[in-house]
Amino acid sequence: MESLMAVAIGVLFAAAIYMMLRRSIVKLVIGLMLLSNAANLLIFSMAGMVRGVPPLIPEGLSTPQGAVADPLPQALVLTAIVIAFGVLSFAVVLVRRAWEVVRADDLDRMKDTDT
Repeated sequence: MESLMAVAIGVLFAAAIYMMLRRSIVKLVIGLMLLSNAANLLIFSMAGMVRGVPPLIPEGLSTPQGAVADPLPQALVLTAIVIAFGVLSFAVVLVRRAWEVVRADDLDRMKDTDT
């Protein structure tokens, strides 16, 4: 299972980098979205793919008994999802505004409008 996740993460990172290197600004935004999803999957897979009970310690004990889920990667991924949504929202608004001004999707044509 972990090797399959590693391949999936590698494919997502490769697709994200490929999309971000394209000249279209819409493909750049899609690449950013893929990159954030790949990073989230990487955080989850680095934490270990183990099914466990919630990370609660029974009363009277100082350590949990048996396998438990690690809450830190889950909190990091939730935070990363919120940040990625904010960045994606900003990028979409920026693309829309650039389209209204330049009427072009090509980054090279947008560069020609600099003054």
